[in-house]
Amino acid sequence: QVQLVESGGGLVQAGGSLRLSCVASGRTFSTYTMAWFRQAPGKEREFVAVVRWNSGVTYYEDSVKGRFTISRDNAKNTVYLQMNSLKPEDTDVYYCAALEYGSIGNTKRGQYHYWGQGTQVTVSS
Repeated sequence: QVQLVESGGGLVQAGGSLRLSCVASGRTFSTYTMAWFRQAPGKEREFVAVVRWNSGVTYYEDSVKGRFTISRDNAKNTVYLQMNSLKPEDTDVYYCAALEYGSIGNTKRGQYHYWGQGTQVTVSS
């Protein structure tokens, strides 16, 4: 069992930045591929970014490429999402997710076994 706790969300003006954090506990963090998803009310949860468990290779959804950066610190059992140049359309609840021995091809919600509770990001125009 893996427990995930996100933090770092909030209200920011368009063009601003936020850094989300997700702390994992319960199992060996270094064997888990970690991802960020986001979801707006009434919409499907969609993939944002992923970082592979053993290589640190990353992959991003097209609309966030060049603006968001996913990273991990295995010593701190933490995955981050640095979000720059934020836009109003980035407003969502952001969730981190974990999949043991996953790959960067794992971009579907149903592929992930563990989820955090979510953190709200609101970008004002």
